[in-house]
Amino acid sequence: MATRSRRLRKKLRIDEFQEFGFDVNWTFNESVSEEQIDAIVDQFILDVIDARKLGFHGGGHKEWEGIIATQTIGKCTEEDREAVSAFWKQQPTSNVTVSELYDIWWN
Repeated sequence: MATRSRRLRKKLRIDEFQEFGFDVNWTFNESVSEEQIDAIVDQFILDVIDARKLGFHGGGHKEWEGIIATQTIGKCTEEDREAVSAFWKQQPTSNVTVSELYDIWWN
């Protein structure tokens, strides 16, 4: 097997440049207002995403979906998955699902 240069490994997002993330989905209960949704999502970003140096790309209205990865090249952990899941399960939501970790560039 040929040894790849650091530049090529980075371009291919492999070895030390491999990135693991996960998907998250949830549905706000019908009784939750738009203002409450905004406040809860803001709290999620502050308390979970920013606090753990993660990034969230997604959105929704009552039904939300997104992907979570690290803010810099790196790998999310099982603890990150558990923190996201625990946050949403404590909110006025249903259908909370958090995927397994996967390679976000090669899945």
